[in-house]
Amino acid sequence: MIMTLIVGGIIGWLAGMILGKDIPGGIIGNIVAGIIGSWVGGQFFSDFGPKVSDIAIFPALIGAIILIAIVSFVLKKTK
Repeated sequence: MIMTLIVGGIIGWLAGMILGKDIPGGIIGNIVAGIIGSWVGGQFFSDFGPKVSDIAIFPALIGAIILIAIVSFVLKKTK
C-alpha cells in the first residue's frame, strides 16, 4: 500500500513536470493524480510496459497527464 502511494506520487509528479503544470494539493495532489491516472490509463490503454507495485508505468503516466490536463483546463476556466 505504501509503495502504491509512492509510485502514484512519482507518476503524478512526472506528469506535472511533463505538462509544466502545478497540481493542486502538492504531494497529496500528486498521489491522487498518479493513482487516478493509473486507473484511467489502465482503462483506456490496458497494461503494458514495466510494472511497479502492480501499476503499469506507461499507461499510468499517460492517464495522469490526461487527468492533469483536464483538471488544469477546468480550474483555469473557473477562475
